[in-house]
Amino acid sequence: MNFIGNLIWLLFGGLAAALGYIVGGFLLCLTIVGIPFGIQCFKIAGLVLWPFGRQVVSTNSGTGCFSILFNIIWLLCGGLYTAVVHLFFAALLFITIIGIPFARQHLKLMELSLMPFGKQVI
Repeated sequence: MNFIGNLIWLLFGGLAAALGYIVGGFLLCLTIVGIPFGIQCFKIAGLVLWPFGRQVVSTNSGTGCFSILFNIIWLLCGGLYTAVVHLFFAALLFITIIGIPFARQHLKLMELSLMPFGKQVI
C-alpha cells in the first residue's frame, strides 16, 4: 500500500516538490555558509520523494546549541513559509476523504520543514 501511495504522490506533485528542494539545496551548497542548510534541503527532498512508510524522529546528536541556532536561522529564512505551505495543502486535502492520507504526509513534511536540524528520517 505504501508503494501505491508513493507512486500517486510522485505523479501528482511530489516529484516537482522534490526537484524544488534539490535545486534549493544545490544553490545553498554553492556557498560555504549554506552547506548545512543545503544538506537539510536534501533530507527534506528525500522525504518528499517517498513519504509513505517513513517517519521523522528527533535525534540526540551532539550538535546541541548549534542545532537550535541553525533551526532559528532556518525558520526565519524560509522554514516558516514552507511549513505554512505544507499546512495549507494539508488543509485542502483533509477536505476530501480520499485526500486524508496525503494530507497526513504534508503534516509530516511540515514538521520536518519547520525545524529540520536535530531530526532524522527513518
